[in-house]
Amino acid sequence: MSQINAAFKYSSEHEWVEVLDGGKVRIGITDFAQHQLGDIVFVEVPEVGSTVKADDSMGTVESVKAVSDIYAPVSGEVVEVNSALEDTPETINTDPYNGGWMAVVALDDTAQLEGLMNAEEYEAFVKEEE
Repeated sequence: MSQINAAFKYSSEHEWVEVLDGGKVRIGITDFAQHQLGDIVFVEVPEVGSTVKADDSMGTVESVKAVSDIYAPVSGEVVEVNSALEDTPETINTDPYNGGWMAVVALDDTAQLEGLMNAEEYEAFVKEEE
């Protein structure tokens, strides 16, 4: 079973959401997603100041297997990105929940978080997909 952080929220597209102070969230892809992708060789993150819309592409991850869209699990303004991924995209493989985060988004509405899965729900979702 892949690693799941109990404190995070999860999307059906295998993104995780860490709730921060001030109506902000940090977003990345889950351990399950990085395992499915394989060795990650390139990451495209959104630009600071851009707006992301829930369920729309906010960037891409390129692995040795494929290029995959990263879908925004929430809507809001990108206020910070993990530019270190440009030089070390493989961090997502080795540390998806800490060093492998992609963007921090200021939420349009915190109620959107209610539509995401908790860790237990996500774990059951992943088991169905395996």
